[in-house]
Amino acid sequence: MKIALLILSQLILTNYLFAQNMKTAFINGKIYTVNPSQPYAEAVLIEGNKIQFVGSNDEIKKFIDNSTNVVDLKNKLMLPGFIDNHVHFIGGGAYLLGIDLRPANSTDEFRKILSDYAKKYPAKWITGGYWDHEKWEKKDLPTKELIDDITLTTPVFVERLDGHMGLANSYALKLAGITKATESPEGGLIVKDPVTGEPTGILKDNAMTLIYNVIPAATDEENYDACIAALEEAKKLGITSVHDITYNDALNVFRKIKSEGKLTCRIYTRWPISDYQFLVDQKITAGTGDELIKMGSLKAFADGSLGSSTAWFFEKYNQDTTTYGLPMDIISDGSMEKWCADADKNHLQLSVHAIGDRANSYMLDLFEKIINENPKWDRRFRIEHAQHVRFEDIKRFAELGVIASVQPYHCIDDGVWAEKRIGAERIKYTYPFKSFLDAGVKLCFGTDWYVAPLNPLLGIYAAVTRRTLDEKNPDGWIPEQKISVEDAIKCYTINSAYAAFEENIKGSIEPGKLADLIVLSEDILTINPVRIKDVHVTMTVFDGRIIFEQ
Repeated sequence: MKIALLILSQLILTNYLFAQNMKTAFINGKIYTVNPSQPYAEAVLIEGNKIQFVGSNDEIKKFIDNSTNVVDLKNKLMLPGFIDNHVHFIGGGAYLLGIDLRPANSTDEFRKILSDYAKKYPAKWITGGYWDHEKWEKKDLPTKELIDDITLTTPVFVERLDGHMGLANSYALKLAGITKATESPEGGLIVKDPVTGEPTGILKDNAMTLIYNVIPAATDEENYDACIAALEEAKKLGITSVHDITYNDALNVFRKIKSEGKLTCRIYTRWPISDYQFLVDQKITAGTGDELIKMGSLKAFADGSLGSSTAWFFEKYNQDTTTYGLPMDIISDGSMEKWCADADKNHLQLSVHAIGDRANSYMLDLFEKIINENPKWDRRFRIEHAQHVRFEDIKRFAELGVIASVQPYHCIDDGVWAEKRIGAERIKYTYPFKSFLDAGVKLCFGTDWYVAPLNPLLGIYAAVTRRTLDEKNPDGWIPEQKISVEDAIKCYTINSAYAAFEENIKGSIEPGKLADLIVLSEDILTINPVRIKDVHVTMTVFDGRIIFEQ
């Protein structure tokens, strides 16, 4: 037995050393490095999991020997691997494996997808789905009556695609004990019929927790399968790093998959701010971890979403003049200020969801207070989404060093219907990408998957063209906020690396950095930007290994 174990350990060591010493030369490419001192190159050499050389086809020849694997790029465009600044990774994997209501373009299609799924899994909670009522023939929010007759014995709670409200059937409401007498929790809303007072089935933001509390938690096996599905999807799309909204069960799954050698994407974790004390007790600070899994960042919510009319504004909604939106309960009860200040003192990074202009302004005020009162450090505050920002507040992002962590696909999605929510004037400062860059704000990109598609090329297309999904804005929705392809690539690579304190190890193609690279089917730097949405990844290199090739 001891001899067998010794042989096995020697084999593992030999394979490890071979992988570490393996050399691959990529030649004959158009390589956009995102390195300002050497923007373009023809060839790249990687050894082990690091980039060793970037330069011309002639220069790389001196590094090539009989042991070098040579890959001819055939003039294809190579970029650094995409870094997605905001995902719900295991939730996205579960979405791939579960019900998909996003394709429903009518109430009939919505009902059919749900009915078919309920027949297939009659004893299972139906969750997720991510429907969009703005695509239906009637733009009104659905009610439980729409689905009760097809889900009599199956509890249902399916979310709108923004994740800030969901539809429960009567069975689920009963299990959660929600009746006409149930009051809405702070920071949430139980929508009720104005005549009868009965719950309609729509729950917004914190009210959704009433249902979540009775939904059985996913098993370890289900989370594992979801993560594997998400990794498979990511590699096809050229995503080599993600900033994940993480919880403890997810972290355990990431670590298990890493131990099995199957982790093909780097994970930068962001924990709920309510759990910050756990990180403090573990002496975790921003950037704790290794090149595959890092910790030390927190996620909080200042408000809801525009689609759910819960984003927090200074002025009332045009479509619903009874509301300004909803600040989260942790703002109302003072927890946001207390937790943020204490977490920052302990060198934990703060990244806060803020969509409405008032939510963004509130967070800028709070960040400024923390900067003035807490000891100085490289804190890199982030505002997630930063969708509706008054122009006078944009310069405050730059002055305070706050990163605008945005998801550009939302722009071409929301742009179909956003003006009816908040009117023509506020629309002028919606998704102000160009204004952020012009003001010197560090802008980084992601998808918010599962809320939006995981494909970064769709995000680049959205940022560069701003052509809404209904194709009614061929020159771009708020076209003055369009940005260049080069800037969009930087937002998806080096800027996202910076947002995770990792710009010195990844995000550009230069010697010494991690060998995370991708190759595209077409040159997005020269083609008509309208065609970017049709471009795909033909090769993904992760940690020095080709993990996907088409």
